Amino acid sequence: MNPSNSNLKYGLSQEQSWSKHYKNLKARENTLQPEELYQLAFAAYLTGKDEECLNILARTHHRFLEIGQAKDAVRCAFWIGMLLMFKGERARGSGWFSRAHRLLEDHHIKGAENGLLLLPAGLGALGGGKADLALTQFKNALEIGHGYKDPDLTTLSLLGQGQAKIHMGDIAEGISLLDEAMVAVESSNISPLVVGIVYCAVIETCQLIYDIRRAQEWTAVLSQWCESQPDLIPFRGQCLIRRSQIRHIHGEWSQALDEMQQACQMLSSPPGEPAAGEAYYLLAEIFRMKGDFTQAEKYYLEANKWGRKPQPGLALLRLAQNEEDAAIKSIQNAFDEAKTSLQKLKILPAYIKIMLAEDHLKEAHMALEQLIEVAQKYDATFIQAITSYCQGELFLMDQDPEAAINSLRQSLKLWYELNAPYEAASARFLLGRAYKEQGDLDSAIMELKSAQWIFQELEAQPDLEKVDALLEINKPQEYHGLTLRELQVLQLVAEGEKNKAIADQLFISERTVERHLSNIFDKLNVNSRTEATAFAYKHQFL
Repeated sequence: MNPSNSNLKYGLSQEQSWSKHYKNLKARENTLQPEELYQLAFAAYLTGKDEECLNILARTHHRFLEIGQAKDAVRCAFWIGMLLMFKGERARGSGWFSRAHRLLEDHHIKGAENGLLLLPAGLGALGGGKADLALTQFKNALEIGHGYKDPDLTTLSLLGQGQAKIHMGDIAEGISLLDEAMVAVESSNISPLVVGIVYCAVIETCQLIYDIRRAQEWTAVLSQWCESQPDLIPFRGQCLIRRSQIRHIHGEWSQALDEMQQACQMLSSPPGEPAAGEAYYLLAEIFRMKGDFTQAEKYYLEANKWGRKPQPGLALLRLAQNEEDAAIKSIQNAFDEAKTSLQKLKILPAYIKIMLAEDHLKEAHMALEQLIEVAQKYDATFIQAITSYCQGELFLMDQDPEAAINSLRQSLKLWYELNAPYEAASARFLLGRAYKEQGDLDSAIMELKSAQWIFQELEAQPDLEKVDALLEINKPQEYHGLTLRELQVLQLVAEGEKNKAIADQLFISERTVERHLSNIFDKLNVNSRTEATAFAYKHQFL
């Protein structure tokens, strides 16, 4: 058997599920041929039986050696090594890769397996910050994959090349290679394990460079793939992570919280997966932004236990808890440890915020220069928005409100394009402060109220308290019973906006706008948009 070229690599017909396939093979386990044991191993893995999969693959490896099929034994050793690496067991994984290399040499094997064993070396180089060396390994692997017409190898090699290119700063070429890998996944005879690996790795890379639109598109595809195989266990937790990340950006915090909690439970169930660390970190981020600092700290510590460093979130938590010294020390250490541009990109915005909060302007300016340099390398809308926002923060601290307003307006425009309401509200809050410094109180109040409404909808309590303190609003009864959201709708109606435009600006549906308008008319005892606007101006709502 040559698993790399066989259409029955996993032996699953269209009418079967992975659970049924596993049960059918398991019932005959003692009489299975090595080829069928290989199928059983992956049926076990895809139904969540990781350790059983590894044990069966080890047995299959030895069976292939006994009957003189060393090439297939190498492939088994390769996958054992890869699956152990996914579990975070690098020493054991490295041992199996070494065994596979020795078999290649001892048996003078020439085939796709030679290319497969270049992949761990490429991943190791990539993880060690040697993207150029990783690129060479992946290119060589791709050449072998094409030569032996191995779709799994060629697809994984394309994935590796794309990641290496991105780490080297060649974003356009890197993204092109990742898209090519995704097209291969959808159009070629790729094994389900490789399909899941590619989906998750591409989406993770898109998130890493803040390519939110592409991450959202591929996350939807991954969700469909997982849903089409209801008994598939691997990748489902990572799918939840990626989907909840998108929800979080789009302001769907309740749904993101539910999905992230599911992901934490799924990924931390024995034996657990390293991806649980990212799930716990993102869960902590939501609680921090909602103001539940006890829960946030709990989950940052849990993320750290699973191998995900809890920065910059933990430093921002300390800042919110008024533990300034701890915040500065944490973010400084994280900043010093960040070696690559992508690592720095995760830290720099929080570093700037914390340094500005403690009046360390020199350090903040230095960090902004680095952020601008990174933003020029990674041309993504999200990064441009972050950079403009940080520039606005610094201009504000430098007492240059006009420059701050220009930067923050650019940031706000980009946040709206990305449908990122929390970030848009944060920009509006700073705009309110900038207008106030200029002496334009009307514009300041409008921006602050807009931020207030969004923070209230998101239940972002710490940010809401900051806006409330600046506005000093303590008398909601003055607005004739209108809620803050209804006041926001009324303000936009007064500006002449139609329902669709109002819905777009407030990140709600047109039907919700209609419901708010009906409530406004009832509470103010008016019958039209014109009458509601006149009432609002008469009673100084706006």
